Amino acid sequence: MKYFLTIFSCFTFSFFLSAQKETKVENDSIVVGTTKVDSLYREDQFYFGFTFNLLLNRPKGLDQSGFSGGLQLGYLRDFPINKSRTIAIAPGLGWSVNSYGQNLLITENSNDESDFFILDDNNDYTKNRFSTYLLEFPLEFRWRNSTPDSYKFWRVYAGVKASYLYHFKSKYEGEGNNVTQTKLKELNRWRYGLMFTFGYNTFNFHFYYSLNPLFDAKNSENNREIGLHPLKMGLTFYIL
Repeated sequence: MKYFLTIFSCFTFSFFLSAQKETKVENDSIVVGTTKVDSLYREDQFYFGFTFNLLLNRPKGLDQSGFSGGLQLGYLRDFPINKSRTIAIAPGLGWSVNSYGQNLLITENSNDESDFFILDDNNDYTKNRFSTYLLEFPLEFRWRNSTPDSYKFWRVYAGVKASYLYHFKSKYEGEGNNVTQTKLKELNRWRYGLMFTFGYNTFNFHFYYSLNPLFDAKNSENNREIGLHPLKMGLTFYIL
């Protein structure tokens, strides 16, 4: 019995000392032993990522070919809105470049008006893709189970994003003819979409869907709408 009381007393004393360390607070910092951790921390403020890009709502005959990908990076200002700092909102500013391989030929007629043609298997070409360059304005609603002294946690971020398409380039190479287009009045330069990111620690899956079509245009052959809504899927990496 005396042996048990000795062990119990040592355990209780050790636990008391440990508790004293964990509850000590200095200004806005929590002191764990001799290490200070910020109790007013912010998470995931710089980001970069890679995406695989799809075009949805395509007219009949329009197909993607080759690899379509994108790169995005930016800064989000994290504003926690609860005491434990697990819920936050985050407005930001970013940049992205995206490339789409497909069989939509964009050219001009004699009146300097844009023409859109869907190429079939009879057209022999070596390259046909367009690229978009955007300034982005994301706004996220965030949940994470983070703590002040750990960088490994689960996160679920959902939000909206407005973007401005400041540069567009379409390039076709084939059949002895090369066509490059950079100025299209049919472009919807202001882009609006929904985004969703979830993951743990380093690897986070990211999804973005455009709510408005990329072009306000029609197929020059049959006058059908070309309603292309980009869908991006990929990985996002965060830096504090």
